[in-house]
Amino acid sequence: MSKIKKVLIANRGEIALRIIRACRELNIKSLAIFSEVDIAGIWVRKADEAYPIVGNPVEAYLNYKKIIDIAKRNKCDAIHPGYGFLSENADFAAACSEAGIIFIGPKAEHIELFGDKMASKVAMKKVGVPVLEGINEPISDIAEGERISKEIGFPVIIKAAFGGGGRGMRIVYKEQDFKELFESATNESMKYFGRDEMFIEKFVQNPRHIEVQIVADKYSNVVHLGERDCSIQRRHQKVIEIAPSPRLNHETREKIYKIAVEGVKKIGYESVGTVEFLVDEDDNIYFIEMNTRVQVEHPVTEVISGIDIIQRMIEIAEGDKLKYTQDEISFKGFAVEFRINAEDPKLNFMPRVGKITNYMAPGGPGVRLDTSLYSGYDIPSNYDSMVGKLIVYSLTWEGTVKKAKRALDEFFIDGIATNIPLHRAIVCDSDFQEGKFNTGYLDEKLEKFNLDAIDFMQEEEQKLQKLQDMLQDIKSNNQFIPKGGEFLY
Repeated sequence: MSKIKKVLIANRGEIALRIIRACRELNIKSLAIFSEVDIAGIWVRKADEAYPIVGNPVEAYLNYKKIIDIAKRNKCDAIHPGYGFLSENADFAAACSEAGIIFIGPKAEHIELFGDKMASKVAMKKVGVPVLEGINEPISDIAEGERISKEIGFPVIIKAAFGGGGRGMRIVYKEQDFKELFESATNESMKYFGRDEMFIEKFVQNPRHIEVQIVADKYSNVVHLGERDCSIQRRHQKVIEIAPSPRLNHETREKIYKIAVEGVKKIGYESVGTVEFLVDEDDNIYFIEMNTRVQVEHPVTEVISGIDIIQRMIEIAEGDKLKYTQDEISFKGFAVEFRINAEDPKLNFMPRVGKITNYMAPGGPGVRLDTSLYSGYDIPSNYDSMVGKLIVYSLTWEGTVKKAKRALDEFFIDGIATNIPLHRAIVCDSDFQEGKFNTGYLDEKLEKFNLDAIDFMQEEEQKLQKLQDMLQDIKSNNQFIPKGGEFLY
């Protein structure tokens, strides 16, 4: 029986709904918080209880003192942060512990460690994890950065030392471009993270972005749940995630599992987490970062492993031991996640918000949809553009690609622009179908894709009109078979 009786969900949208479902299966009550613009959110109604936070819509999910106060006043045992917002805020995790509330995630010290890219790189290197050549201390001086880059050798990548998600990141191929790109990266880092410190490392051209999902309890038991290929990216933001990678050979796969598990165990990490690597054309492996939260792409791992990652997070937070050893975990088939964003592919993927006038979701065997959308929902402009995740599964890679194409052809959202046309173009591409992609895939392909959205509702109205005409024809002629001898549109 669960030790936790009620969980406050410090998040919104599809991840809040996902956590509510996990809690319900564990017989745990859920409390949703919501900003003023989120009052119509479906997760607010699906939770057992809901509590508003008045004020700025973004700050509502960042004010951890108020969130903890709400949890205490509503007798919540624990808080689940989801992803984004406060999920990687070490002060929040520590404040929960001080208030006697269970933080469903890792220890504050590990959130702090891996939130600092430089410190985490040094720490992982100490425990034997391979890292890219680069500096060990963050810098903000352009001249020093240029000198270091010359020593490393171009191309180099500049990254915000206290950020993520592709923000504050620039690739410098030539020495003469360094100053402009360094200034651009520091300005963006200051805007999004309030810090302008950067670190510089060797840039690996067109690698595969491979991440390993790990689960670790409080008793030094650590297992992996396989890898995900997150190579298909736009502007360093993940677009599609795949489990397992269709191109990773067995030897490299086993090596990367061992590196991830042993590194995490030596660090003493608890909860779920994701160790992210770059794998170059020669299968050399380089650690880049660790995410101390549930990942957006966790569903593909759940599908191929049969393990509910959110529920495991809750059980570990309660102090339970892992219920299985590595030998008892098996993987079957391939799963692909398509991030559905409210953005216009024809206008350089500019975010688009507004009311959903018509909504038709895909379904059938091997199709999962994690979203909080519904017809009539008004998407607010205050948050990230991702509005859902389409996950498809089949026993073979070929079967998964076919299922993805079918599911995407069924998926229509009217009233706003989405990136569904991009996903349709990708699954029809021969290189994707053959599993041939790396982090440079979209840079190479994007201009060649046809990203015109289908006017689905016009097509549907035309079909309906034809059916109505056919029915009228049958009635007026008092016959079963309409003129022409067919029922086709």
